[in-house]
Amino acid sequence: MGLEILSEKPPSPPHPPPPAAATTRKKLTLIPLIFLIYFEVAGGPYGEEPAVQAAGPLLAILGFLIFPFIWSIPEALVTAELSTTFPGNGGFVIWAHKAFGPFCGSLMGSWKFLTGVINIAAFPILCIDYLEKLFPVFSSGAPRTLAILLSTVFLSLVNYTGLNIVGFAAIMLGVISLFPFLLMSVIAIPQIRPHRWISLGQKGVSKDWNLFFNTLFWNLNFWDTVSTMAGEVENPKKTFPAALFSSVILTCLAYIIPLMAVTGAVSVDQSEWESGFMAVAAEMISGKWLKIWIEIGAVLSGIGLFEAQLSSCAYQVLGMSELGVLPRFFGVRSKWFDTPWVGILISTLITLSVSQMDFTDIVASANFIYSLGMLLEFASFVWLRRKFPTLPRPYKVPLRVPGLVVMCMVPSAFLVVIMVIATKIVFLVSGLMTVGAVLWYFLMNYCKLKGWFVFANGDENEKGDETLSS
Repeated sequence: MGLEILSEKPPSPPHPPPPAAATTRKKLTLIPLIFLIYFEVAGGPYGEEPAVQAAGPLLAILGFLIFPFIWSIPEALVTAELSTTFPGNGGFVIWAHKAFGPFCGSLMGSWKFLTGVINIAAFPILCIDYLEKLFPVFSSGAPRTLAILLSTVFLSLVNYTGLNIVGFAAIMLGVISLFPFLLMSVIAIPQIRPHRWISLGQKGVSKDWNLFFNTLFWNLNFWDTVSTMAGEVENPKKTFPAALFSSVILTCLAYIIPLMAVTGAVSVDQSEWESGFMAVAAEMISGKWLKIWIEIGAVLSGIGLFEAQLSSCAYQVLGMSELGVLPRFFGVRSKWFDTPWVGILISTLITLSVSQMDFTDIVASANFIYSLGMLLEFASFVWLRRKFPTLPRPYKVPLRVPGLVVMCMVPSAFLVVIMVIATKIVFLVSGLMTVGAVLWYFLMNYCKLKGWFVFANGDENEKGDETLSS
């Protein structure tokens, strides 16, 4: 049994001092970061409607009230502690690498990256789903395919122009897309009948638990994806916790207020609660003008979601190249905008390749792969606390290791449920992606061995070991 001995040498800083060019780089401040996190996770109540279709108003309301406490808050706490302890681009890749070594770091990176790019593919589809209600030509065929393709390419070019532009655009898009829902909720107050809130759904309609849990999960996860941009945030040790907790409150209110307003004010067949129904409900509550506004807001929200998550994926690629998990050229930045253009390009190409998948399969596949990554992330969180107990943590979850285990077990149980109820196609897609992730790790090691590509020395970015084993 190894005996842990405190090192005589103080731990080295988490990362080497940035080069001179990096010090002049404009950093993300609090308000843009709040809205970037908001768009990483939600972007508004668009997409929550299938929860009502799957299980009725009461369970949908309870889901969006309870789920943040068993999932969103624990994930945000983990992200706040680890992002401030290891504030570099790469986020969860760094955490798994520090906890369990390079294989787990690479596997985490592959899982989370694939989750991100699959998830990104859903947003242009969601935008077109709303647009087709105004312009039926986008409902199918070549016009729909072309609209998804062109919107993906255009939004990727916008992302290339810089993270600060994306951050300030997120503020504008967030305000514009949320305001019509706030207005609808106020107008709906006289029409609300509270007894509708306790409905378990129509008689004879069976519960679709797969759709219900996947809808909750998809609408309330991805809190940790912003961690891949920690190196681009001004004073991350203070900014990250404040931004995370502010965005949790904003996101929960943005979901529950419109949901209670519409379920209380509108009585329709349960099957009509599909993605896009909020716009239909707005017309029933107030008129066509509000429906059009919400449909426009849905498109703007989809843009914000796309931009935020593409940024996370691109900076994750950058961070993985800095760790030596990927070759150096994966981390190349633009000379004009200082953005990781290789990461943006790779993310966009993969997004386009999966954009023709069925929307439900996209969500379920993203959820499954994300669940695998989150199980590894929770394990990394607990193990890092045990492995480096005295490591300075600017923000620290106020629990000891046994308490952290309990905190992580509850959302982990939900992750297992999400995976168990997955369909065969999701198992197949997720299994193939995981096999590909393992093979990718060994391929990169073989490339290092043969000297085919230049890799960064990951040890240069390592935090010094806190303990030595003997």
